Amino acid sequence: MLATNTSAVDGIVIEALLLAVKLSAPAALAALLVGFLASLFQTATQLQEQTISQVPKMVAVYVAIALTVMVLKDDMVAFMGRLFAMICEVR
Repeated sequence: MLATNTSAVDGIVIEALLLAVKLSAPAALAALLVGFLASLFQTATQLQEQTISQVPKMVAVYVAIALTVMVLKDDMVAFMGRLFAMICEVR
């Protein structure tokens, strides 16, 4: 049976969760901002059409991902490299 270092596992889990938040933040914030602005527009004009809020949010999420994909890819590759290095050290 392998003995695991719980502090190392805790560190990996915490780092993975922080990375997940960092990866999802640009898309979530873009959708939040555009949804808020669309809501203000709908309230001001009294239009209650669902596509007024959904289509701009989809476009904003796509643009946010397209603009941040290279930086986020580097973070994920670095995390996976550290994770695989830690796995190789376990014997």
